[in-house]
Amino acid sequence: MSKIAVIDIGTNSIHMVLAEAEPDGSYKILDRFKDMTRLGDGTFRQRRLSAESRARGVEVLKNLTTLARNKGFDRILMAATSAVREARNSGQFVEEVSENTGVRVKVITGQEEARLIYLGVRQSMDLTDRPTLLVDVGGGSVEIIAGNRKRLLHAESLKLGAIRLKDLFLTKAPPPKAKLRAMHDMIAKELEAALERFRQPEFDRIVISSGMASNLAEIIYLERTGYPIPQINLSTITLKEIRAVEQRLATSDVDTRLRVPGLDPRRVDTLLAATSVVRHCLEAVGHKEVTISDKAMREGLVYDFIQKNQEGLLIEQEIPNFRLRNVVALARRCHYPQTHSHHVAKLALSLFDQTQSLHGMADQERECLEHAALLHDVGYAINPRQHHKHSYYLITNSDLAGFTVEEIEMIANVARYHRRSLPGPQHLPYKVLSPGKRRVLEALSAFLRIADGLDRSHFSIIRDVNVTLGKKVNIDLKALADSELEIWTAQSRADLFQKVFGREVTFTVEVEPGLSTNAAE
Repeated sequence: MSKIAVIDIGTNSIHMVLAEAEPDGSYKILDRFKDMTRLGDGTFRQRRLSAESRARGVEVLKNLTTLARNKGFDRILMAATSAVREARNSGQFVEEVSENTGVRVKVITGQEEARLIYLGVRQSMDLTDRPTLLVDVGGGSVEIIAGNRKRLLHAESLKLGAIRLKDLFLTKAPPPKAKLRAMHDMIAKELEAALERFRQPEFDRIVISSGMASNLAEIIYLERTGYPIPQINLSTITLKEIRAVEQRLATSDVDTRLRVPGLDPRRVDTLLAATSVVRHCLEAVGHKEVTISDKAMREGLVYDFIQKNQEGLLIEQEIPNFRLRNVVALARRCHYPQTHSHHVAKLALSLFDQTQSLHGMADQERECLEHAALLHDVGYAINPRQHHKHSYYLITNSDLAGFTVEEIEMIANVARYHRRSLPGPQHLPYKVLSPGKRRVLEALSAFLRIADGLDRSHFSIIRDVNVTLGKKVNIDLKALADSELEIWTAQSRADLFQKVFGREVTFTVEVEPGLSTNAAE
């Protein structure tokens, strides 16, 4: 499983979820963190993020990324919505966040926000084949989405967020009736125009998401039962109940609103606008009830990441070793001959292990040999002709995370010399190495040249090798079939081994029972 931290930089709140993602598309939320930063306060009038809100936002994000990393979550995604994307100084804020956290902020469009909300909600409830209307009431925008269990059908991002409406119409509590009418007129006009573009005669149901929708449900459930709501997700509230809360908020001052059971004090100035939007949506489509979803864009980001990175997540599950995983990922990107490359690596490591008394090298060099063997043929992605040189180029110019520049250079050099000319001062990459590094390069290349020759046909005919050390080095081959081509190629590539270790190499072969035996020297 893969650990992923997703941070949603909203207009009203900054949320972080810590999740474990599985290659099969499932995930588990391990923890959640939320700060009502109110990044968007005043933003929509000035079209700028204030210095105070920027500083608050950066500090919150700095703390959240530190917390995530301390918990072992090094993969961190950040997405910002309407307050950031509409601010003229958003670039400055994004740079400040990056400098302080080391994480790049992705500023997403309204359409992308809607798509991610749909993905998040779809994972939290069983949508039917008929269209559902999803409504997410954020601080800066309202996303309305038509979708069923299979796909998103249509989406609109409307500038009707609760903080935006509060800044435009609800600066006093209770608001003047003229301001309230103007807000309702704007909501109705925007919704009517958007729903006409949906061209959808009816919806199976309406689902609303966001923190404000959840708080509205909490207030209504307390009023209905006298008890806190046991579960937000899939709870339902009625149009009649929504109208009652809206009327109560619209006629109350701040102190009176704060005495409303269940009302989050941090939403005392924004919940009226959010409730009005929800009520208008229900009336516009003729529904008397709405379902609440406690999942939205954050969960959509997690699911979207899994969908886009399934191959990488499978590699993580398959290969826990971080460095080896990155080598295999590079090899796969270059469409390497997988069976051949892994078999050559197996043979090369067997030769290395059985000649320990000759070379005296340790685990670090063994690992380098394995990586070079896996990558030795990636150059075919450029051109079969001189592919060994292309392999060197691809390895040295790749982003192999977890490796130093010197380690990458050594892997590339070993891969480069798996065929053709021997390492020598006529080659600059070899010439600049220290004498000790040259010795390592030559020894590792010697093993790789023989191992690659032993799988010349790419059919893994040579299953195993058994090395006997003496005045000569004899390599006994366990073969599945006739292997003259493999033996001839390996013998022709034993020249570097003989140069490095000063011993002649001979090959004998034992074919599996039922097949003939031959030998070569």
